[in-house]
Amino acid sequence: MRLTPVLTTALAASATALAAVPSADAATRVIVRGAGFGHGVGLSQYGAYGFAKRGTDHPAILKHYYRGTQLQTLDSEPTVRVLLQTTGTARVSNVSRIAGGRALDPGTTYTARGFGSQIVLRTSSGTSIGRFAAPLRLVGADGGLRLLGRAGNGVTNGRYRGDLELRPGSVGVNAINAVGLESYIRGVISAESPASWPAAALRAQAVVARTYAITTNKPGVGFDHYPDVRSQVYNGMRAEYPSTDAAVRATARQVVTYQGKPVVTYFFSTSGGRTENVENSFIGSDPKPWLKSVADPHDSESPKHRWGPYRWTLAQAKRRFGSWVKGSFRGVKVVRRGASPRIVYADIIGSRGRTRVSGPQIRARLGLDDTWVSFRVIGTTSSPSKGSTSGGAAPRGFLGLSAATATPRAVLRGSAGPLGPSRWLRIERRAADGSWATEFETRAAPDGTYRAGVRRAGTYRVRVGTDTGPPVRVR
Repeated sequence: MRLTPVLTTALAASATALAAVPSADAATRVIVRGAGFGHGVGLSQYGAYGFAKRGTDHPAILKHYYRGTQLQTLDSEPTVRVLLQTTGTARVSNVSRIAGGRALDPGTTYTARGFGSQIVLRTSSGTSIGRFAAPLRLVGADGGLRLLGRAGNGVTNGRYRGDLELRPGSVGVNAINAVGLESYIRGVISAESPASWPAAALRAQAVVARTYAITTNKPGVGFDHYPDVRSQVYNGMRAEYPSTDAAVRATARQVVTYQGKPVVTYFFSTSGGRTENVENSFIGSDPKPWLKSVADPHDSESPKHRWGPYRWTLAQAKRRFGSWVKGSFRGVKVVRRGASPRIVYADIIGSRGRTRVSGPQIRARLGLDDTWVSFRVIGTTSSPSKGSTSGGAAPRGFLGLSAATATPRAVLRGSAGPLGPSRWLRIERRAADGSWATEFETRAAPDGTYRAGVRRAGTYRVRVGTDTGPPVRVR
């Protein structure tokens, strides 16, 4: 869920199939464009930022993204358990005592290892403190307990409020931070949204993080959450800032509810302009009335509002799609889009068949930022003319001559897709200064194939909207 900026361009989304591409020896380009960053469900953090900049308060922001919900206040503050480390030996300092037992020296570093159902605690010099039934709870001293070594979210020497619970783990011991909900949220907000953002955006983040924490527990495993994007990012005391602490205080114990009950409040970075229904992004999930697609008018604040284009050869595309491609890669047909329109299902088209995959699978396989993505294939090859003109579709403005009187030097042929209803393509020629100018326009056949004659030598390419195919040389 963490925000990461990139450079972006405009999106040209389409749900139509890609046309079949030319043979493998032709020059072909696969163009990928997209929008958004994240799963697309619930609150868009950059959208909330845009609302807050325009004076919208956090209750109104939350009502926009979570339809039909209300804010309510918890009667009490629960404890949250966060798995910070799974390690052979846990090392901790600034703890005051064993819960219900002996006092400890905050200035001493202690080590803990798991043995069966027990925890062995020693000082760092090797002095035995004892063997204890798990879980062993060490109470943090003033200033926060200090967990040494590499934590689960990549933090070293982290300080955390609350206590440390030690349980035997798969590789030795699990170090779990047991902390009050409000202190936990103090360690989340700036790890998920910049602390410099407007107060209303930080307050909205506080409420959704708090609600998410109490509605997505992991029962039966000894902890509730991970400290990273598997749950939500938690950096302990190093994440605390005056602005984010103020957001916690201003929203103390507030949670999002639907019909009187706290509900899961998914959130993510960037919507691309519209959020998505939960069932379209988390495939197999039941629809949720508060997690419906909504317009996100201020999401353009995000540097990932639009991204791409990425340009691949057919060989590169086949390598990226991997085992999904049967035979030679031909394109992608989007079978179903959601409301945003993120890909729900698509077919990967090969010369020997198709493979149906989900949008989230495509995002993961290709390393894309979102499932709001379009694929376009443009292929072109040239061959010497045999005295024919431009084929079945007469070009407009063909070198200032009519198609009937022009004698082409060569014929450009290939396919492009997806195309709009008009199916017009531009044929461009490169000038001496390296710029490109429209030579003429021609119309593709319904299946996306085209054939157009050119009279002059030079370098040509095909343009479809903002996308251009690879250059080909006519001698």
